[in-house]
Amino acid sequence: MSKLQSNIDFVHRYLSGKNGDTLLLLHGTGGDESDLLPLGAKLAPRAGLLGVRGKVLENGMPRFFKRLAMGIFDQEDLKFRTNELADFVTVAAETYGFDRKKVTAFGYSNGANIAASLLFRRPEILANAILLRPMVPFVPDGLPQFADKGVFIAGGRQDPIVPPEQTENLAELLRKAGADVTVAWHSGGHELTAPEIERAKQWFAERKLARENDTNAQTGESHSGLDSNEYNTVTRY
Repeated sequence: MSKLQSNIDFVHRYLSGKNGDTLLLLHGTGGDESDLLPLGAKLAPRAGLLGVRGKVLENGMPRFFKRLAMGIFDQEDLKFRTNELADFVTVAAETYGFDRKKVTAFGYSNGANIAASLLFRRPEILANAILLRPMVPFVPDGLPQFADKGVFIAGGRQDPIVPPEQTENLAELLRKAGADVTVAWHSGGHELTAPEIERAKQWFAERKLARENDTNAQTGESHSGLDSNEYNTVTRY
């Protein structure tokens, strides 16, 4: 566990990377700053990892923002917590020396929802986002424009917590904002599966390769960081 000397501190863990990318790991309800580290390391072995613990407790379980009932979010708290998390990422980048322009959110359930809120409210914080079982956190009065951002969304057709239409509505909002959105479905519920994590891994490697080709075409060098390890199942909500 690491702590920043700041009034916007979050309990977190940071593991430095080797290729300039950083994954912002945002757990589901009941998780913590270490919950997604194994998946993050397998998704992008050379990237830095910043695992963050949500500050809100619901029946003793950490979350990133309050909810009034299942699927009904406390919008005032969501706005406050989104800005708080965005400011923390800025301070963490200055403290640890990673490039804030190369941060990709990797969020599951509640963590995916606050990552989506970051995209709408503080789009400068994220280069890309991998959203696993997200909902529409809120409908913005005006959509930001971010044609350079990529978003990978994974949904479950039989998810009892996140109806498929929520996933589809979020994807549509992000597309209207200009994001390059990929949606992956599996036939099950809220739990994560190895095949969709592998798809997210391939998507992230392709995004990185495209970026490197755009900025360093003359070198022809890229690092996908792909491997074939198995994935631990994460079941949070």
